[in-house]
Amino acid sequence: MLLLRRCHGLTRCGPLNIQRHQVTPAVASCAVRLLSSREDQRWYQRAHGPSWRHALAGLLAGTGAVLACGLHHHHKAEQADTTRVQAIEKTSSLPIFTQKEVYSHRSLENGVWVTYKGGVYDITEFVSMHPGGDKIMLAAGGPLEPFWALYAVHNSEHVLEMLSEYKVGELSAADVKKQQSVKSSDPYSSDPERHPALRINSLKPFNAEPPSEILSDSYITPSAIFFKRNHLPVPAVDPASYQLRVEGLPGELTLSLEELKTRFPKHTLTATLQCAGNRRSEMNKVKQVKGLNWGIAAISNATWGGARLRDVLLAAGYGPDVARQACHVQFEGLDKDVTGTTYGASIPLNKAVSEEGDVLLAYEMNGEDLPADHGYPVRVVVPGTVGARNVKWLGKIIVSSEESSSHWQQNDYKGFSPGTDWDTVDFKAAPAIQELPIQSAITTPADGAAVDRSAEEVTVKGYAWSGGGREVVRVDVSVDGGKTWQVAQLRSGEKGPEPSPPPGRAWAWKLWEVTAPLPPDAQELEIVCKAVDNSYNMQPDTVPPIWNLRGVLSNAWHRVKVTIREDDSEE
Repeated sequence: MLLLRRCHGLTRCGPLNIQRHQVTPAVASCAVRLLSSREDQRWYQRAHGPSWRHALAGLLAGTGAVLACGLHHHHKAEQADTTRVQAIEKTSSLPIFTQKEVYSHRSLENGVWVTYKGGVYDITEFVSMHPGGDKIMLAAGGPLEPFWALYAVHNSEHVLEMLSEYKVGELSAADVKKQQSVKSSDPYSSDPERHPALRINSLKPFNAEPPSEILSDSYITPSAIFFKRNHLPVPAVDPASYQLRVEGLPGELTLSLEELKTRFPKHTLTATLQCAGNRRSEMNKVKQVKGLNWGIAAISNATWGGARLRDVLLAAGYGPDVARQACHVQFEGLDKDVTGTTYGASIPLNKAVSEEGDVLLAYEMNGEDLPADHGYPVRVVVPGTVGARNVKWLGKIIVSSEESSSHWQQNDYKGFSPGTDWDTVDFKAAPAIQELPIQSAITTPADGAAVDRSAEEVTVKGYAWSGGGREVVRVDVSVDGGKTWQVAQLRSGEKGPEPSPPPGRAWAWKLWEVTAPLPPDAQELEIVCKAVDNSYNMQPDTVPPIWNLRGVLSNAWHRVKVTIREDDSEE
């Protein structure tokens, strides 16, 4: 019944953190035509501030993380956007251009033009003043529709308004007809089916978490409800033709799936993966951030099976000479955007080759082949490290002196001061997130739940985990907002306590539980939890000091409020 009850609303998203300007696309288009001089146009752009520049950068560059703030719109909203664009085109008196003419504008010298739904847009000035212009150039001279299909979150009224400011003409009717005759398939059409209980944060790409109330029911999270974090469409990989390339070593090699399974010993480990944005919704309540509005369940625990990365690197020629030159191991996935850009990330070399690092090239999850959503046929599992480095659908490993140049390594998944905003942020100035901080959360009771006075007590459950292999040694729980505390009982296995892991290799979470008496005069409980690891790292008590513009590393004390329901029979 719980699963059925949790299958409500397929989309949930966070509010947009971009100022809305009260101007319709049609008015904006006319305004740009009236601003004939460069000086007037620059004034208009300054008046709209930097926020629209970030938004359009996300649209054209296809970098979903910059604008991955849950801008999911239903089909009716998309139809309304299309109607607005078509209305603009019908009333436009702008010149007509052929596709050939548009294609000739693919450089800053000749101008950078793109088309969208029959309109022609000159984005030269935007490209020249934005640091991400090299990525935006991938769309130069052609249609935006392929980018729009891949990054559906950008199909919003706000972005249409921004784009309309750059409109310079109409595409010829003949070329519009040619574009329409080319059927572009939905790149997400082959994505796998998902469990209906998942709480969806975005559909394209698919991102979802299990209901928190069932997250701690099982020490090992069933694969079907293990949280899903995709950045691009799920690739369909043929296991028979799959190849894993290892580069940057003296004995560079290529492995088939069968060779990976037979040439190297199989190892298994239980490890928790957590998204950097887990509990981002709590930061949104303090001040809006950009990113998917994750609750407390962008974290799950599984048993992984596969070959050790260390063994594969040694077979490819890793040795002391390589160690003196290289510092990083890069991973590239087989998931791609329309430009062929793959998801990528990297980890420090010492983590990759250490016997205690336990990095796996996993081909099994919970005793079965990896599910499609979790990287079939092979993924990297980097225990103790942020989920973003655990690259799925692994296609290439590169031992290098440099970090991955991927957008997700260089310009995302980094933490900043609460005082840093999108006008002052410098992603190059911050290190990429690797190990995550101490974390815990309450899974039951849920925020807003009610307990009966006649029960006389409340049972509180949750999870706790710390990055870098640090073991959680204590969870403190309060039912009165932090005035008094009880120590929860920890569970480190499926059927009860298990032996403590070797120091520095506590890769899996601990589930915890405590039963507390109901305060006699209280009408409401504020239940709080905080965890401590074996380095005595503790969670901060509030969100504001750790707030950051991307909403990552959210690990303040978790709080839920519960009402006490009086017994109706008492009279």
